[in-house]
Amino acid sequence: MDDEDTYLLKFKGYNFERSLIDIDFLENLDNFEIRDDDVFTITYPKSGKSEDTIWTQQILSLIYYEGHRNRTETVETIDRSPFLEYNIHNIDYEKRPSPRLFTSHLPYYLAPKGLKNKRAKVIYVYRNPKDVLTSFFHFSKLLITLETSNNIGHFMEKFLDGRVVGSLWFDHIRGWYEHRHDFNILFMMYEEMKKDLRSSVLKISSFLEKELSEEDLDAVVNQATFQNMKLDPQANYDRIIKYEVGVRTNEGQFLHKGTIGDWKHNLTVEQNERFDRVFQRKMKDFPLKFIWETDEE
Repeated sequence: MDDEDTYLLKFKGYNFERSLIDIDFLENLDNFEIRDDDVFTITYPKSGKSEDTIWTQQILSLIYYEGHRNRTETVETIDRSPFLEYNIHNIDYEKRPSPRLFTSHLPYYLAPKGLKNKRAKVIYVYRNPKDVLTSFFHFSKLLITLETSNNIGHFMEKFLDGRVVGSLWFDHIRGWYEHRHDFNILFMMYEEMKKDLRSSVLKISSFLEKELSEEDLDAVVNQATFQNMKLDPQANYDRIIKYEVGVRTNEGQFLHKGTIGDWKHNLTVEQNERFDRVFQRKMKDFPLKFIWETDEE
């Protein structure tokens, strides 16, 4: 069993980060009041906070907040689009002005029931699970709130069993996709966002019914490039992770590489083949496509 219970809190079949979760909030989550113009970014939690999550938070913040685009405001991304279930800064959600941006790692069945009226919007960002696994492995060695593992093979078995924060990746993405008709939802692939950020920003802004001028679009795309985001203290989470969540080591930035296909440098041939067998079994009839590697070495 390792010491999973020290790090995980299971609630209705789903694993939360024990040290960051408020059980009372979870108990009342079903009745959390949703406004028609709320926007939720949903991702599988590679670490509580991860590249695809933070990146999408940044893009939405830039689309919605002129002061963020033209750098006249210095509100951190985590406060523009706070984590619904991990309210680190104890924000009073009811007092936030509309439109409210939220971020969440919840599975579809724990989402507040008000989301099912299909007026509020949900953007689900997904990534190929081998890179999810690799990224999660590195984050677990960094953050003190996660159980660490020095062996990626050992970590992979926990990941494939769902004995990690976020439970089983396969269940998370399948759940949201198979219940997509219950929500006003857009699915975005992390790898496609990396390949063509401009088109992705246009697709997201169209879904949000937010028309951007060419000048604003240029500003969003420029500031949302992965390299620029890594350098932006408002967006990169470095301070929050180091001083509010806690790290085991000061080596390396919180935003890891963000590259596509990084799993190839971390998994052995045998581990990769094992992962492929599980993936084929769990996802054989799943219609969403995945990009496993790229030419951008």
